[in-house]
Amino acid sequence: MRVAIYCRVSTHDQSCSRQERDLIDYAHKAGYEVVGIWKETVSGVKEKHLERNQIMELARHREIDAVLVTELTRWGRSTLDLIHTLQDLSHWGVSLIAQTGTQFDLETPQGKLIASIMASIAEFERDLVRERVRSGLAAAKAKGKRLGRKPGQRVKSDRLAPKVLKMVELGYSYRYIASELHLSKTTVSDIVKRHRMCKEQKDSDS
Repeated sequence: MRVAIYCRVSTHDQSCSRQERDLIDYAHKAGYEVVGIWKETVSGVKEKHLERNQIMELARHREIDAVLVTELTRWGRSTLDLIHTLQDLSHWGVSLIAQTGTQFDLETPQGKLIASIMASIAEFERDLVRERVRSGLAAAKAKGKRLGRKPGQRVKSDRLAPKVLKMVELGYSYRYIASELHLSKTTVSDIVKRHRMCKEQKDSDS
């Protein structure tokens, strides 16, 4: 079995050395082939897990059979995050194996049971979120609030319009402008058209 070892600590004064040592020893005793070792220091739920994302890419391309961690809390940032990543791994046929505590191994009946339970919990949570959104929209409408973007409101394009027009004057192509300002080519074209229409209108009024 090809495994990726993942180690994580929460603060920079901590070290992944113990996790790494224990997991390498565990993998050797189990006869696993260690594809690589990924280590990172991340604490907050919203922080990016760059090393973990690399492992997820390996899993997505079926380049590993399992991820090895000391415990599930080292892998999941929260309960929902753990559920969602386990669902992805399950879909790709990749197991998450914890050295201690609960194990999520798709090769075992227990792992398949946990996957089923977690999938149900995740679906339940999604249903709750959708219901809260619908209730919030209904309450807002009942109070007479207008939802969504107002007609004609173009926050980003209006903000970048001066830059777009300046670059057009300098001879840059619409495609280049769109790429530089992270706009669509259509948006750039619309900005120019609106500017020309406004100019023609002012000329006709004068």
